[in-house]
Amino acid sequence: MLVRDRMQREVITIPSSTTILEAQKIMKDRKIRRLPVVDEGKLVGIVTYNDLLEASPSKATSLSRFEITYLLSKMTVADIMTRKVVFVEPDVPIEEAALIMNKNRIGGLPVVEEDKLVGIITESDIFEIFVETLGVREGGSRITLELPQKPGILYEVARIIKNHNINILSLATFYDEQMPEYRYVVLRIATLEPQDLIRELEEHPEIKVKHVWLSPEEEE
Repeated sequence: MLVRDRMQREVITIPSSTTILEAQKIMKDRKIRRLPVVDEGKLVGIVTYNDLLEASPSKATSLSRFEITYLLSKMTVADIMTRKVVFVEPDVPIEEAALIMNKNRIGGLPVVEEDKLVGIITESDIFEIFVETLGVREGGSRITLELPQKPGILYEVARIIKNHNINILSLATFYDEQMPEYRYVVLRIATLEPQDLIRELEEHPEIKVKHVWLSPEEEE
């Protein structure tokens, strides 16, 4: 899955001449937390909800409401926006975009193609993909396995599940830096009665069943 597959294509942007008050109103009305700043078709910055909060005077200020409003009406986003914008191209894998957000501690990435803003991808989009990837809405049973870092071990797991005629809804792997010789595999399978399967998995000398969880939605 690439960024272009899940990015929001209709991006609300503002010019750098937009006042702080105007930007605040746009964010409030549109229920968004970041605004790319575009001048003459080029991305020149980005302003976030936190930027606007930091630009506003403290509640402890001695200024009157009129004076505060006057000051904010004169300040533009050009005064507070981040000019060195972290962005991605649309053909970047979605997990790379998530890694960039994580490393830079940001909640959204403008998507730029040939110097033109073509979309935006946010932490909410990534979270939705995470839910889909793990098959949470599919229900069934969730099994966590501890497996050795060994070629063919996943084949062994899949073979056992196939022998029970159970469909695998999703599969994800996770690593623990404290145990580099192992990896954790999280499976979601299409059954609420995995007991026989669990027993056979536990009989395998190289497979350790760490956790089993049944979907509460299916139980109802």
